[in-house]
Amino acid sequence: MKKSALKLLPCIFPVLLLVSSCKKDIINKAQGVNSVTDKALTIRSVGKYDNGFFLINEGWYAHGTGTVSFYDYGTGTITDSVFTKENPGLNLNPTSSTLQYGTIFNDKLFLVSKVGGPFVIVNSHTLKEINRIAAKSTNDFRAFVGIDTTKGLISTGSGIYPVNLQTLALGTKISGVTGQVGDMIKAGNYVFVLSQSSGVIVLNASTNAVVKTITGMLCAFARSMDGAIWAAGGTQLIRIDPATLVVQTITVPFQIYGSWSAWHPGSITASTTENAIFIARNATSSGGTQVYKYTAANSASFTTPFITVPTGRELYGAGVAYAPAHNQVIVNTVHSGFTTNFSFNDLVFYNASSGAQINDIAYTGYYFPSVAVFH
Repeated sequence: MKKSALKLLPCIFPVLLLVSSCKKDIINKAQGVNSVTDKALTIRSVGKYDNGFFLINEGWYAHGTGTVSFYDYGTGTITDSVFTKENPGLNLNPTSSTLQYGTIFNDKLFLVSKVGGPFVIVNSHTLKEINRIAAKSTNDFRAFVGIDTTKGLISTGSGIYPVNLQTLALGTKISGVTGQVGDMIKAGNYVFVLSQSSGVIVLNASTNAVVKTITGMLCAFARSMDGAIWAAGGTQLIRIDPATLVVQTITVPFQIYGSWSAWHPGSITASTTENAIFIARNATSSGGTQVYKYTAANSASFTTPFITVPTGRELYGAGVAYAPAHNQVIVNTVHSGFTTNFSFNDLVFYNASSGAQINDIAYTGYYFPSVAVFH
């Protein structure tokens, strides 16, 4: 027994040293996320808002500001107004603004409001506010994309502005991009932006110079498993190689619309387990009832809808999203017919491989869901 114990000492000793080192390096990160770190190891405890996803709600225009809800996979429930609950005394006013967009970048959730609302950064694990560009009447934000740890871009109703992520100071409007700009995505050395007047504009990620324009696009963006960037418009779905910017065009047998009249994020998303694109067949802005799944291997991709929502419902906002943790397509619907019908919401879960419905959670209130956001 003594010999066996002595043989184990060389193995046990480094482990004890690691544990001791980790104990010394325990830190309490800003916004309450606990982690254990050393030079080679970082372990972060599971945050309150990690096991689920956020619903960014635009709110009932002129009746109240937008809200952030959270769907918890563990409990199978939706909790509303999590931003204000985690930040007493803070809000997303004015009530005339609409919270329209959200994205997670570098462990931070960026909340973007239209019509005079604020641009707010929160910790994505705790929802505690970190910083904001205050609301003011001249604000008219659309979306945000992170470039690196120090800078990003904000699209607006009139062009795109660089933003310093330390000070939140906006830089000079980017030359060559005018009018309303919505969705944006970074891939490799480029940033792809969707312009109302020009379609897809490709920017150099370092200089912000316009590199290429692809006209006719109205709905964007999705990034497929192979890294390609996707957009659509009219009767075309396009695949853009993010290294060469070569464009492949797929003909769609129906009209694909944008949402410029009352902007919301594009009704297009992609799988992370196969090279598949999901796109809603919307009316002129929202209001669709069908979602199609495109794969290059399936020539009949647009012959039959992959998902058809139950009768009496329609998509609202982006309406369709992909949940990578569970390989599910998430669909937001409201009851058709405007007025009080829009207070009846359903969050519906579908298997992203088969299209089979998994769950349907009904909830009431004038939320007007805009987009789902995932870690």
